Formats: sequence, C-alpha cells, structure tokens
Amino acid sequence: MSDSSKGDTRSKILIAAATMLGEDPTARLSVRAVAARAGVSTGSLRHFFPTQQELIDTVVAGLQTLDVPDDPMADTSRGPAERLEACLQLLLAATGAGDEARRTLTSLHDAYVASPPAEDSTHAFLAIERLAVDRVERWLAVLRAEDALAPGDLEQQARFLLTVVNGLSFERAFPGAHSRIGFEKHTLALAVTAVLNDGAAPR
Repeated sequence: MSDSSKGDTRSKILIAAATMLGEDPTARLSVRAVAARAGVSTGSLRHFFPTQQELIDTVVAGLQTLDVPDDPMADTSRGPAERLEACLQLLLAATGAGDEARRTLTSLHDAYVASPPAEDSTHAFLAIERLAVDRVERWLAVLRAEDALAPGDLEQQARFLLTVVNGLSFERAFPGAHSRIGFEKHTLALAVTAVLNDGAAPR
C-alpha cells in the first residue's frame, strides 16, 4: 500500500468516526461499525488504530483543532458578555428542545447511567467531555487575552459554564420548555456575569 493510499484510508476512518460522533454523542465507535462507515476492512482499521481508545483519542484530538463554524466569539463587534452568551447558546442548541431534547437525554441516560458503563464507553464519554471543556476554554482564553475574564482557573470556569448549560439542557426535555425561554436567557446571562471581569449586570 502506497503512502498516499495509507493516508487516504486513515483519513476515511477518522472522518467516518468523527461523523458518527457528530450524529450521536453516545456512539460507541466499535471497530466494526466505524470500518463499515468508512468502507474499509476491520483489519485496515486495526492497522492504524490497534485499540478503540486510540481511535477515540485521535478523533477527539482532531476535533479539538477545528474552528467552530460561524464562531460567535470571533464577532468582535459585540461585547464580551454577548459573545460568550451566544457561544453557550450554540452548545445548548445542540440539545434541541421538546421531543428532540428528550431523545438526546434518553440516549445519554441509556448509554452512561442506566447500567454501569463498560470501560470503552466510559473512555468515550470522558473524551467527549474533554472536547466540550476544551472548546469552552478556548472561548474563555480569547476573553482573558482581552482582559475581560475574571481571574481564576480556565478549566474550572469552563466546567462551571458547562454545568449551567447541562442543567438547561435537562430542563429543555421537560414539558413547558418554550415557556422557560426567558428564564433560560437570564440564567445564561447570570452565568456569564459570574466569570467576566466587568461585573456587568445580567440583562
């Protein structure tokens, strides 16, 4: 197999795995499923990624380097609070609302809560969680460079904001989610105010 063919095969595998994670954050990325999605043999996949953990780690590491399309943090015509709120809304939007939010949370519950997760699924969950934390840390690092962020550990601030987003995602799965949109926006504003340096009152 030529070097270019090897590169093409490896890229196919990584693209297939990343696509599967994008479609379903609870995807186990089994060797057989990823190989089938990539259109390669399981032997070829094992050649590049001997273990499932190595595959997951490589996919997540690649996703960490990607820029967010239409990243609200890049819009410097808006103030720090407005940009960070828009970033968090982007994360929240991935949950959907109503039936979509219920499906999302049910699949997460079934994969990681309903029964003791297997070692491979635990590793997948922690890798995806790390990806989310890193993304928020990158946003916060931009604000720190602008001297708009309160002093503190970036990871702790990122995890605090993600805890707020996760709580609101949970709320979205319950009846009456649309009636709580105003509350949701105010909650995000409070969370953003807590990590910003300017102490601006929430809108």
